[in-house]
Amino acid sequence: MDRNPSAQTARVRTAIFPVAGLGTRFLPATKATPKELLPVLDTPLIQFAIDEARAAGIERMVFVSHPSKSAIERYVRADEELEATLRERGKARLADMLSDNALDESETQIRFVMQDEPLGLGHAVLCAKDHVLPGPVAVILPDDLILGEPGCLSEMIDAYDPQKAGHMVATMQVDEEAVSSYGVLDATGRDGALILAKGMVEKPAPEDAPSRQAVVGRYVLSGKIFDDLEGLPPGAGGEIQLTDAIAKAVDGEGLCGFRFTGTRYDCGSKAGMLSATLAVASEDTEYHAVVGRTVEAADVAVTAAE
Repeated sequence: MDRNPSAQTARVRTAIFPVAGLGTRFLPATKATPKELLPVLDTPLIQFAIDEARAAGIERMVFVSHPSKSAIERYVRADEELEATLRERGKARLADMLSDNALDESETQIRFVMQDEPLGLGHAVLCAKDHVLPGPVAVILPDDLILGEPGCLSEMIDAYDPQKAGHMVATMQVDEEAVSSYGVLDATGRDGALILAKGMVEKPAPEDAPSRQAVVGRYVLSGKIFDDLEGLPPGAGGEIQLTDAIAKAVDGEGLCGFRFTGTRYDCGSKAGMLSATLAVASEDTEYHAVVGRTVEAADVAVTAAE
């Protein structure tokens, strides 16, 4: 295989955001509000993901959504009427914040494509095929919130070297009993923050796991991922699995994990969302008293239980 691409074709210019899921773990809240718009304190999950992609220099963002989730597109794009109303009412700071958060199409290209059926993460990525720019692509799962500076995607793009591995996945070490909830790398060695691998095992039993390096929601993938997703048979859960397509190409493209420096919160779960909210609140002096009382109350509850 040719692993000596030009600098242009090795640039990561596109990020795919799979946002079509129904968010059933957060019902009834997600009956009317997409899970990606649920706030961590006062910032929707999708905003963290957008900001991470912008900081990484992404030129085009492709949102793979569902027809029932039009609120995501309304949130992502600028709302000039609302901003004007806020300014008329003397709320210029709020209007400025909304303007800053929205994607400026003169700076970032925006594409929305629909995934009408819940056929899996691999299928969602495949839906974006005709909308990506040439070269490798990033995939960001917004409900995997990774806080830290620099952002996880920036770190991954800086470390990405297709001559070492065309497919890169963000990984973190998890406890042995947790490996059955993740895709896990079959690691062969280390190269700084990179974990070289010969494959992945999807949700193995603890005794069968080849490592404790769990894959979480950030990927930098060779543009050839779309060819491997085409015609891929359904995998676990009857869905088209992205991990199956990555594993299929290991011999040709190469695979590595990346140990990011930030802190990851599984905001697809209620406990993870609460943990992220407390973490963000703890960084703002406005909420220190509330966070302190919350921690104190938790300590009291634990003491009482003992």
